[in-house]
Amino acid sequence: MDNPLRRRPGAVPRGRRLAAVIAALAVLVGGGVWAGVAAADDPAPVQRSDRTLSMPGARIDTSYFSDGTKSRKPAVLIGHGFGGSKKDVQPQAEKLAREGYAVLTWSARGFGASGGKIGLNDPDTEVKDVSRLLDWLAARSDVQLDKDGDPRVGMTGGSYGGAISLLAAGYDPRVDAIAPEITYWNLADALFPDGVFKKLWAGVFFTTGGGCARFEKDLCELYNRVAVAGKPDEAARKTLEERSPSAVADRIKVPALIVQGQSDSLFPLSHADAMAKAVSGNGAPVAVDWISGGHDGGNMESARVEGRITQWFDKYLKDDKGADTGPGFRVSRTGGVDSTNGAAQLRGADADRYPGLRNDVRDIPLKGGGLGPAGGGGLMPGGGSDGAEESDEESGSGTGPAQGGAQGAPSRGTSSGSAPAGAATPAATRGNEQTFINPAGANPPAISGVPGIGGALSQFSGLGVGLSLDFPGQYARYDSAPLADAVQVTGAPTVKVKVKSSSDDMVLFAKVYDASANGQQALPHQLITPIRITGAKAGKTVELKLPAIDHKFQAGHRMRLLLTSTDLGYASPAQPATYTVSLDGGLSVPTDPELATAAAGLPWWVWGLPLAGALVAAGLLLSARRRSAAPAPDPALAEVPLQITGLSKKYGKSGDRYAVKDLSFRVEKGQVLGLLGPNGAGKTTSLRMLMGLIAPDAGEIRVFGHAIRPGAPVLSRVGAFVEGAGFLPHLSGRANLDLYWQATGRPTEDAHIEEALDIAGLGDALARAVRTYSQGMRQRLALAQAMLGMPDLLILDEPTNGLDPPQIREMRDVMIRYAAGGRTVIVSSHLLSEVEQSCTDLVVMDRGKLVQAGPVAEIIGSGDTLLVTVDGEVTDALVEKVALLTGVDSALRAEGGLLVRLDGLTSTELITELVRLDVPLTGVGPHRRLEDAFLTLIGGSA
Repeated sequence: MDNPLRRRPGAVPRGRRLAAVIAALAVLVGGGVWAGVAAADDPAPVQRSDRTLSMPGARIDTSYFSDGTKSRKPAVLIGHGFGGSKKDVQPQAEKLAREGYAVLTWSARGFGASGGKIGLNDPDTEVKDVSRLLDWLAARSDVQLDKDGDPRVGMTGGSYGGAISLLAAGYDPRVDAIAPEITYWNLADALFPDGVFKKLWAGVFFTTGGGCARFEKDLCELYNRVAVAGKPDEAARKTLEERSPSAVADRIKVPALIVQGQSDSLFPLSHADAMAKAVSGNGAPVAVDWISGGHDGGNMESARVEGRITQWFDKYLKDDKGADTGPGFRVSRTGGVDSTNGAAQLRGADADRYPGLRNDVRDIPLKGGGLGPAGGGGLMPGGGSDGAEESDEESGSGTGPAQGGAQGAPSRGTSSGSAPAGAATPAATRGNEQTFINPAGANPPAISGVPGIGGALSQFSGLGVGLSLDFPGQYARYDSAPLADAVQVTGAPTVKVKVKSSSDDMVLFAKVYDASANGQQALPHQLITPIRITGAKAGKTVELKLPAIDHKFQAGHRMRLLLTSTDLGYASPAQPATYTVSLDGGLSVPTDPELATAAAGLPWWVWGLPLAGALVAAGLLLSARRRSAAPAPDPALAEVPLQITGLSKKYGKSGDRYAVKDLSFRVEKGQVLGLLGPNGAGKTTSLRMLMGLIAPDAGEIRVFGHAIRPGAPVLSRVGAFVEGAGFLPHLSGRANLDLYWQATGRPTEDAHIEEALDIAGLGDALARAVRTYSQGMRQRLALAQAMLGMPDLLILDEPTNGLDPPQIREMRDVMIRYAAGGRTVIVSSHLLSEVEQSCTDLVVMDRGKLVQAGPVAEIIGSGDTLLVTVDGEVTDALVEKVALLTGVDSALRAEGGLLVRLDGLTSTELITELVRLDVPLTGVGPHRRLEDAFLTLIGGSA
């Protein structure tokens, strides 16, 4: 997710590598350009046509994808996320086209190459644009029609694109099926939940759109008005509601696959719940899928979700009765941590029907828990200690040290170490009725979730990992007794609360922690519920509906309810006030006993491993093919970063076609080695073997004397930047690097993060959100990530891709500085001028073989062009004299002297002739650009 409301806020899986360009034909209609693309592992071509279509008030940039056949086929429209463009959904469009769909993508108004202002899916602009796109599809001869002017069409998209699919289905009856992802039902409820301004997300939202001026004027004024007031007005709510799918709830009557994120503080699960109720209430089929990720990050499960969407359209657009559309309700649950990469492992829990958010409820009694800090600051397991020694576990009365010690005193695990300056500690009554303050300016605020960071950690909340910070004197706390049995909460808990305030306007935040017996606590998915209560001076009883979650509270853990006066993500009243609260009953938690979690046991094929192993062993014995053990380290090469000897790798099962053949070269400390060669030369294959990703068919790779095998310990001394890194966009650059290093499981002190950052030279940008970075800054952050741990050997594959000239120069300086410390850099690049300036040595490959290796100066200096320097000015007469010499092809004035290209004359003979002509020589030497040398070495294969 590069931006909020984008389709995939998270890490997105790389698209299939393109193997060949099949066609490039000019299209007269709309000035489009056709391009045929074939995937290397799929012979079916995909044709793409780019067109700009004129709409009232804007020109809309579109792309049309198909398999190139003339047969009529169903169509799919894919909308992109907020801040993105049609390019973001191209991989999915190509996959659907290969599955036999006609696919149309477009950049919404104000985004990509489209014109117009951002209207937040205004029915009068963006929604009508979709209807015009449907008109365009209906006029095509290769699109299936339900009737004249009515194409058989489905719509999908994430976030902003998901909302437009819902809106289009409500406004245009020609839409036949939809699959909205991580999107909103009521935008007013999303940004102003229960009358509270979600200021942090709203600010990110408008900034990501390119600034207020990029929006329609009334929307810009709306945001400025609400941001200054700190709370929404009725006009603002009405405007956003009119542009929301909820406005046409009774008209969305098509099959809907609703995919929503659990790690999503922008559009929580309650929005998907409202969608499901409305669409199913209209009589249409509905399936609901709660994925692990969301707008706050986490695993977006892109491959699985896209597969399910395809099956959904197969059934409802192609009428494929055998299509597997999956269960009526699916939830992704964390089943542990992958030891290889630190990622959360997911398991699916299925049920035949979607139960809603209040199914099979049970009541959990709560008692007052004192006023000590409830969460520690910083990134730490469980969000820090809860300050409880648990010496009074069963009572939960709050009368002993088990409930946080002395009133208002900070406990272990807090980042502040003491109550913040100026924060009063009110005289509160322990137990059910508790009193706390809303500080002046609502500052300092508690922290529950931060866009981009909450979801990244919340995927581990079930394992006791989270981020939270609550300040003494600013909340009331209520604990359950330790749970006798585990409780799987699936849905939205509720609690009734009596409230009273010294001011009439009161804002309250509610959240439920999972508090373990060892003093740690986690806030599931970093989600909270805000509520604005008017008329609070007289006192009121309100029912708080807490965030919908799917979370397992283990036996022995407590459910801990916190009612706070502030939160970083929301606007609270600036006037100081005193709040008094008490519970009117326990915590009502929903469950779904029909959800069956997939077993985490061994797959069926594991039971056959002993027999299979015996058969394999017998086969190896019969064929005399034994796997050799890794060779012992070579002490003589202990200080040599890399030595490759006789390396070979064949293409797949080919008997005689080599990707790399008999490659041998050596790299020394302090070198910046450029790996050069035309496409297909074997550079990437060589780097993959070097990093232990694939095994060679023959030959050997030694890194500091150790033979490379997949998972070899010596690879910890190798850093790699191959295809860029996926970063959490709303997290700072520094926080992204911290999280990456934590995922490696290596000690913090081994990261050498300050050294890596000093070399990368990002400066103050490290404190900014990555979404604000330029492409060059992202590349440098990715390079800093590769340099964490300060590896002795750094491998960079096309590190300057997408950079402008100043950024390329900065990247060159970074590489040179890194090698200057005695380390070694290997860089593969097509920018020969940059390689010439940044590399000390070169390895040139062609058709899998080594062509030449050596210092840059040697390889460049072997040409037939000489630089002649003279004492004084190079005159036109001198240039003409030299050019007329027999055996000289040309003479040109150049910076520093005269460039003479020889054609039969030797350098010695040239010097003799120049002396004869009385030319005041000061030097004669070889001069050739790396490009000249490179083209000479590889001949016609460039």
